Amino acid sequence: MRGHIRKRGDSYCYVIDVGRGSNGRRKQQWKSGFRTKKEAEAALAAAMRAVNTGDHVARSSVKYGSYVLDQWLPGRENDLRPSTFASYTGNLTGHVVPAIGHRPLQELTPADLNALYGSLLRAKDQGGTGLAPKTVRYIHTTVRKSLADAQRWGLVNRNVADLANPPKVKRAMDHVTWSAEEAGAFLDFVADDDLYALWHLALHTGMRRGELLGSRWSDMDPSQGLLAVRQTVVSVAYEIQFGTPKTAKGRREIALDSETVLVLTRHRKELEARGTDTHTKAALLFPGSDGTALHPQLVSDRFNRLVERSGLPRIRLHDLRHTHATLALAARVNPKIVSERLGHSTVAFTMDVYSHALPSMQQEAAEAVAGLIAPGRRP
Repeated sequence: MRGHIRKRGDSYCYVIDVGRGSNGRRKQQWKSGFRTKKEAEAALAAAMRAVNTGDHVARSSVKYGSYVLDQWLPGRENDLRPSTFASYTGNLTGHVVPAIGHRPLQELTPADLNALYGSLLRAKDQGGTGLAPKTVRYIHTTVRKSLADAQRWGLVNRNVADLANPPKVKRAMDHVTWSAEEAGAFLDFVADDDLYALWHLALHTGMRRGELLGSRWSDMDPSQGLLAVRQTVVSVAYEIQFGTPKTAKGRREIALDSETVLVLTRHRKELEARGTDTHTKAALLFPGSDGTALHPQLVSDRFNRLVERSGLPRIRLHDLRHTHATLALAARVNPKIVSERLGHSTVAFTMDVYSHALPSMQQEAAEAVAGLIAPGRRP
């Protein structure tokens, strides 16, 4: 392998042999723009090392937009969940490609990405239709994954997204939840609603919306008081699709209290009285009028209308999950059990998310240990 330095005008460049083409002729790569001969020599040495170790990346003029739309997204579609693929596509085509899609993939810099993130945030700060920091950070994650694959596929020699500065996202310390009294008042208010069993199950198990809507009667064992989470419902481009929980911890069995078993049993009888199938393997706990899955957004909209009419503090449907977790911890349920019921990846994650519900437990623990060490002692 050979390489050398040349002076071109007021700057220097290097030329390096990078192998032979399909016709057997020698291939060379040029790189110019070095201010001094010393800089060019250092760059040449680095390039020669890359060729020797197999880390050399052939020069290419492929634009970032062409790469992500024509190569990366099609190559990842089969191993991504439909909802994830849809969000990647939407963010890339709607925000990233219009801004930096014209830039050559190999010439992208951390500064390019920082400018993109800043423009997306500034639009919101100026009263426009900009994006929240959390959304911009998610876009950064998508870009970083696309560039990580480009590096793995030998198209770039580094992932510049690792050197960029996406916005930091402040996590809310407290979730909006209902008290036990408010949760009970809501169930009383919706007692005659057709989806009463769904609202009841959400509050008593902390299941996610997609898990509730994907649950089947074949997943439930009323004699054991168990409901297995095995199927989910998601909306992709507003179209309903069935899926499975994202993680192994998400695929779980949730214990049901006796009242919840009775509520679901009564709900099943009401469905059967209307001629709805509840016995085939695919039969859903909460089907639409035609037996197919309810649309997640329509269920959330219905919940919002009920909450508004009830006069209770406004919360989202997903906040019933937070309410369940907070009430369970307040009832001194072991955090490990709460984590298992919610399908969290670790107990540490549960403790972090619901740390606001733990101070009183800390105090009780302190008092309990003190009582064991010195029972009956007075300060």
